[in-house]
Amino acid sequence: MNKHLLVCVSAHGFGHIAQVAPVINTLRDLMPQLRVTVQTMASVAQLRARMHGDFEYRQEGGDIGMVMASALDVQVRETAAAYARIHHDWEQTVAREADALRAIAPDFVLSDVGYLPLAGAQLAGIPNVAMSSLNWADIVAHYCGAISGAQNIIEQMRRAYANADAFLQITPHMPMHDLPNCIAFNPVASVGRNRRAEINKIFALRGDEKLVLVSLGGFDNRLPTEIWPRISGVRWLLPMNWRSLHPDALTLEAANMDFSDLLTSSDALLCKPGYGSFVEAACAALPVLTVARDDWPEAPYLEHWLATHGAMRKITRERMERGEFSDELRDLLTAPRRPAVLPTGNHDVAEWLANRLGD
Repeated sequence: MNKHLLVCVSAHGFGHIAQVAPVINTLRDLMPQLRVTVQTMASVAQLRARMHGDFEYRQEGGDIGMVMASALDVQVRETAAAYARIHHDWEQTVAREADALRAIAPDFVLSDVGYLPLAGAQLAGIPNVAMSSLNWADIVAHYCGAISGAQNIIEQMRRAYANADAFLQITPHMPMHDLPNCIAFNPVASVGRNRRAEINKIFALRGDEKLVLVSLGGFDNRLPTEIWPRISGVRWLLPMNWRSLHPDALTLEAANMDFSDLLTSSDALLCKPGYGSFVEAACAALPVLTVARDDWPEAPYLEHWLATHGAMRKITRERMERGEFSDELRDLLTAPRRPAVLPTGNHDVAEWLANRLGD
C-alpha cells in the first residue's frame, strides 16, 4: 500500500523550504510511490521551485514562527500576543488539529518546524517527527520568555517537540538541550548547476566581472541599493520587486533559472544569517558577506559553522544599508575558495524517514 506523508512547512522565510525540499526529493527517489501532501502558508510556486514531482498542496497556517517588522526585526509584543491567542485554549486547539489531521489521513507527519501539527498528530495517534536546525520554543523563549504567561506557552511548545517520535537536527543547528529525542544529521541542501556562461550571455557580462547575488531569505524587504557606491567590476543580482536603480543592478528573474543555479553561478552571496543561505553557499563553495544579527539566537551557530567550513565576512546592518563593504567584498572575491561541503544529510535523513515509513 502506498504511504501518505504530510509535510508541514513553516513559511517564516525560505529556510524551512530549503531544508525540506532536498530531503523530500531524495525520499521520493527511495520511495517512488510515496504520496506527499504539503501544508504551508508559502505559495505553491515557492514549493514547486524546489520540490520535484507531484504533491498535494494545502495552503494552511498553524505555524506563526515570529512576527517580523522586516527581514531582521522581530516584533516581540506582537509575537507574544499571537502565541497567546493560539494557546488560550490549548487542549481545544490541539483537538481541532487532531481532527483536521484525521481528515487528511496521513500515515506520517513531518514538521519543519511547527509544533501544533506534532501535538495534533500525537493526539490522533499518527507517527510524527520534527526536522529543523531550530525549534520555535527556543526562539520564543529568547525573545518573549520574560513576558507574563509566556513560560506556560513555551512549556506546551516544548512538550509537543519532546513527544515527537524524533527531532531530526540538521547541521548546523541550535543545541536544543531541553529535548530528549534529538538525532543529529549532516547538512541538507539543494545543489545547483554552474550556468555562468549562460548568465554572462543573458546579461552581456564580461568574463572578468564579478556577480554578487543579494538575498534576504524570502522576506519582501529591500535594501537601499540606490545609495550603494559603485564597485569596479562588480554587478549585483537583485530581486525584481526591489526595482533597484543602481547602475550595476541586474534582475535575477530575468535569468529564468532556479535560485540554486543562480547561487552556484555567482561569485559571492550577500545575505542575512539563515540556514538555507549559509549551507547552500557552503555547498557551492561560495563566499558569503553577511549582516550581523546578534539578537537572533540561531545566528552564532550558523556563523561558527560557516566560518569553519566556508568563507564569510560579517558587517553591521548600517554598513550593509549604506553599501560600505567594498574591502570585505574584495577580500572574499580574491581569496582562494574553500572546498565545497557535501550535503550528505539529504540521503541520510531521507533514508531514516524511508525506514520509518516502511515500518
